[in-house]
Formats: sequence, structure tokens, C-alpha cells
Amino acid sequence: MRGISSTITKGINVGATLKCIDNSGAKEVEVIAVRGYKGIRRRQPKAGVGDVVIVTVKKGDVKIRNEVFPAVVVRQAMPYKRPNGMVIRFEDNAVVLMTEKLEPKGKEVKEVVAREAVERFPIIGKIARIIV
Repeated sequence: MRGISSTITKGINVGATLKCIDNSGAKEVEVIAVRGYKGIRRRQPKAGVGDVVIVTVKKGDVKIRNEVFPAVVVRQAMPYKRPNGMVIRFEDNAVVLMTEKLEPKGKEVKEVVAREAVERFPIIGKIARIIV
């Protein structure tokens, strides 16, 4: 795991519903925690692109429904700025499910993945089709 070159505006709250874009069987997940969040008392934990969140599967294959997994945020709808001044914004929020060892649960990612997530987790870049 490496650091990210840009500062990401955190746009995903705990309780948010996200789209799962890998072929692990999950379609929709809900964020229940942010791994490594060190915040202030009574402040809502937030996550951004490249952060590891703990999610529960709400819709998808019966085998993994209601299971808890770590996941990496690969897209967010809230705009953030890259070091070269470019502002990036996606249409939706999306994650890739991971195992406890932070390896992808699925074998393929068919949708767009942000470059910041690939910088921090290069193994996601190996299975992704499109990196923006």
C-alpha cells in the first residue's frame, strides 16, 4: 500500500450505499466503517478515493449477501483536485470488494477506476479495464 499523490476530498459517509463494480457477486453495498479513520468525537467518519472501508453486502448473490468485507473506494461523485490542477468527478460512488489480506475478491473490474486508487493498490490496476 502506497500513499496517494493528491489530497482527496472525502465524499462518502458511513451509511452510504455504493455500487460494487467487480465480479464478486455483490451489486450494492453499504459502508459501515472507515478503516484507519482517526477523527474527532461525534464527527461522522468519511472516506474518499483510495480509502479502505468496511462494507456489508445489501444486494447481490445469495452466498455473500449480509456478509461483511473490506473494500476500496475507486470512484466518488464529489469532485476532487489532482496536483496538476485537473478536477475529477464521477457520476456515482463505487467500490471493489477485497479479502482480509487486501487482495481483490473478484477477478475482473469492468468499469472505470480512478488513478488514485490504482496508485495505492496496484493490484486493482492489474484487473481493471479502464483507469482514468
